[in-house]
Amino acid sequence: MQKKKIILGVAPTKRSFLSMEEAVRQKERFMAVIRNTLSDSVEIVDIDDISENGICWNMDETRRIIEKFRTAGIDALFIPFCDFGEEQVAAAIASGFHLPVLIWGARDERPNSDTSRGRDTQCGMFAATKVLRRHGVTYSYIVNCETESDEFRQGYDRFIRVAAVLKALRNLRIAKIGNRPVPFMSVMTNEAELLRRLGVTVIPVSPADVSARAKKIAEESGTAFLQYYGDLTSRMDASAMNAEEVKLSAAMKPALLEVMKENNCTAGAFECWSAFPSLIGVCPCVVLGEMADEGYPLACENDINGAVTLAILQACNLYKEPPFLADLTIRHPENDNAELLWHCGPFPYSLKAEESKARLVDGQERFELKQGHITTCRFDDAEGRYYLFAGEGDTTRGPETNGTYTYLEVDDWKRWEEKLMFGPYIHHLGCAYGSYKEVLQEAARYLGIIFDDASVPGVSSL
Repeated sequence: MQKKKIILGVAPTKRSFLSMEEAVRQKERFMAVIRNTLSDSVEIVDIDDISENGICWNMDETRRIIEKFRTAGIDALFIPFCDFGEEQVAAAIASGFHLPVLIWGARDERPNSDTSRGRDTQCGMFAATKVLRRHGVTYSYIVNCETESDEFRQGYDRFIRVAAVLKALRNLRIAKIGNRPVPFMSVMTNEAELLRRLGVTVIPVSPADVSARAKKIAEESGTAFLQYYGDLTSRMDASAMNAEEVKLSAAMKPALLEVMKENNCTAGAFECWSAFPSLIGVCPCVVLGEMADEGYPLACENDINGAVTLAILQACNLYKEPPFLADLTIRHPENDNAELLWHCGPFPYSLKAEESKARLVDGQERFELKQGHITTCRFDDAEGRYYLFAGEGDTTRGPETNGTYTYLEVDDWKRWEEKLMFGPYIHHLGCAYGSYKEVLQEAARYLGIIFDDASVPGVSSL
């Protein structure tokens, strides 16, 4: 799984005439927290070499701070307030970028008195955020809370994940491998609008080219390929297929890795059952799961918006675990609030339930996914507007089926079904293990798209 770090510029601020000693005390506390939160996914760039004690209050230093952050290539900006802060300094730095900005300051311990002056942190942030609005800066905010609190850690964690989503979509390149199946009008999308609105570029790739590469790899059967072939067949029972079909299915992975890297693509949409059986003699759905485990999610049936959805979810969990694209198929026969999340065989093997035996049939995987908490998401469009549907639920047991599958139980499936039917969505829903709905809501705000919360009622059925 490929890892991508978030480079975070941190520019603490203080009021010019308030206590430097107290500001440093606050800085040391919050820096200790963030340096130990998501440390393997975040690279922090400070301003210790520019401002006294690494805390800015002087407008004359803002240009150097901006230059340092630009040179470092930051993906997001954190402006923690050590006290009331300097609103003009905060605004000057934040407005120097078109990046997500986080504002927060530690909760004040006591009010001012005749004998002591407090920090007035909350007061200063009220003022500064108004100035940020005047500069056209979109910002995130963690409520004024204690430094060592769960509120601060969780808020910081969510912000980093939001920054990862925005970074993933910035200049995202999606390999469009083939065309949509003729009957699937539901996966149509406007590639020009994706580029104009979100900076997402769709790169056409010929299925004939991919299949030719796969055939060559299978025919040559080099050492690296044979090692992978051995690994695949050790994990999945492929006895229902002949050896040549299994080899060609396996060869699709190195072929697609070549194509993705050559075109600098990190996600893709794949014309599967409607193209590859006639090209290589088998429908290699297994390659979608295998590619996802390499960090390259591919949407089935040339679903471009599905590919965007998968890129978003992969960033939400900071590339720790692959997402998957499921068909919404049938309700659980015995549980009115559960739905079957299924597809013919493209889910990542790494998400398989330990007790489930994996098989390979007609190039398609067959196994059940592990149990856990899942965030579902769908990026889609209609009438020139973009939407992001999101909700959360828990997997549950249900009747065994073919393909790759799990069952998702939610609080009120009827409300979910109504939202999905009346919204501009289709039967493909992106899924990732973990709790990311709040991250998706904040990312949608930065992207200027409509967030559609599964827990909020919409148009009702009859």
